[in-house]
Amino acid sequence: MPISKIKKIVIIGPESTGKSTLCRQLADHYQTLWCPEYAREYLLQHGMNYSYDDLLTIAKGQIELEEKIIQSATGNQPREINYSPVFIDTDMYVMKVWCEFVFDKCHRFILDEIVKRNYDLYLLCNIDLPWVKDELREYPDLAARQQLYAIYKDIMINQSVPWVDISGDYEERLQKAVAATDKLLQ
Repeated sequence: MPISKIKKIVIIGPESTGKSTLCRQLADHYQTLWCPEYAREYLLQHGMNYSYDDLLTIAKGQIELEEKIIQSATGNQPREINYSPVFIDTDMYVMKVWCEFVFDKCHRFILDEIVKRNYDLYLLCNIDLPWVKDELREYPDLAARQQLYAIYKDIMINQSVPWVDISGDYEERLQKAVAATDKLLQ
């Protein structure tokens, strides 16, 4: 039976900071899997007029999708010890921030999952990329983006998993993320 250890690396940060792009780039670089953000699929299907309860549904969908990706990655490991990375676009910290920023409260389920779930590294995407409009994005103004980034940074500082601030243009971000991932995999 293979001995494998999936290294779970979460990419978080405010909207329009290149999280999904970075996940795809990293998965390509390491020839591995990545878990997309479930909220995009959900909101594209159900619309942007979401409720507090919709965020709980999204959180549960994110966890289910993440578990499927992790299971798939674990099942594809060779028979030796392997420390393969899997990149995760969004986790329960993002859901917590979203709930609290929009509704001033957070579901107990999300808070419980933050405590239960284990990750190996966080990559916090900075707001130094230009904001790109799409049908799902809500906060184009710099003040809101700065506020959200500060919330994420505070979360990172006050939790125990290693984290790296990812800034610069897309290529610089990729290089910083690869360096952090390589360090984790050593």
